[in-house]
Amino acid sequence: MQKKEIAGMGCLILTALIWGLAFVSQVQGMDSMSPLFFNATRFTLGALSLVPLLVALRMRQHSASGSSRVLVSGKAPTITLGDGRAIAMPSCLGNPVVVGIICGLVLFTASTTQQYGVLYCRSAGRSGFITALYIVMVPLLAFMVLRRRIHANVIVSVVLAVFGFYLLCITDGFGSITLADLVLLGSAVLFAAHILVIDTFGRDLDALTISFFQTATTAVLSWIGTLMEGSVDWSGAGQAWLAVVYAGVGSVGVAYTLQVIGQQFVPPTRGAMLMSLESFFSALGGAIILGEVMTPRGYLGCALIFAGTMLAQAPVERLARRRSRS
Repeated sequence: MQKKEIAGMGCLILTALIWGLAFVSQVQGMDSMSPLFFNATRFTLGALSLVPLLVALRMRQHSASGSSRVLVSGKAPTITLGDGRAIAMPSCLGNPVVVGIICGLVLFTASTTQQYGVLYCRSAGRSGFITALYIVMVPLLAFMVLRRRIHANVIVSVVLAVFGFYLLCITDGFGSITLADLVLLGSAVLFAAHILVIDTFGRDLDALTISFFQTATTAVLSWIGTLMEGSVDWSGAGQAWLAVVYAGVGSVGVAYTLQVIGQQFVPPTRGAMLMSLESFFSALGGAIILGEVMTPRGYLGCALIFAGTMLAQAPVERLARRRSRS
């Protein structure tokens, strides 16, 4: 295993830790703020926290090149489908600014949906485990969109995850499933799409530029939504300032940058598996900080979801190649 891949894995594990504990902040923020206003403030803080790093990077590039011109574009990406066909993408998708804005559009829909789910759910652990289903959905979306193969482990992982979701959320017939569960499940699909967009278009581009523009795009769209619904409440933000700062600087500014960096050096299957640790850290943070307790049935459901997310990213294709060689 190369040093860059090990460093990338470290970035993704730290990303999962920050994201998992951020569910605690997201629950606390809903005590005095609306979902859109909470996201507007935290993504604004996240974007501002990246500005010094972005300026330092540009100064370093300028010093190294000896020119005021900074190259931010790469080659136009080519997508290879699972059936071997190669599709050339527009040249603009070789620009990290454009890719960052596209990622921001997806991230805005995913984060807004998730925050409304957290508002209705009010549980960091439960929200984290339902959101973690995006790990299982990554190979499913890759199959539907990119025609990539689905292995037997993915099928088994889907069964485990669905049964775990049943135990966690459906305690008294299907009528017991809540709106929060459905909203969080929808956010899981959107976060899976976000991972595929980064993996498809952002692998060879400047990670910090992508992270800044996706964060800034999400912040702008969140402010537009906040102003449209009239939910600006600075006194409420003052009550939840610690949650906003952690969710903004930590979860957005630091973690999303680490995600983009880590995905550049780690294969998407292994990367998604590492990021699925987010659900474990969310349950741990909810139990320690918020004092959350689930029923034995709920804990079993969480365990099955976690097992499914791990199994979905098992490197079965690599193991099969090794076996055939031996």
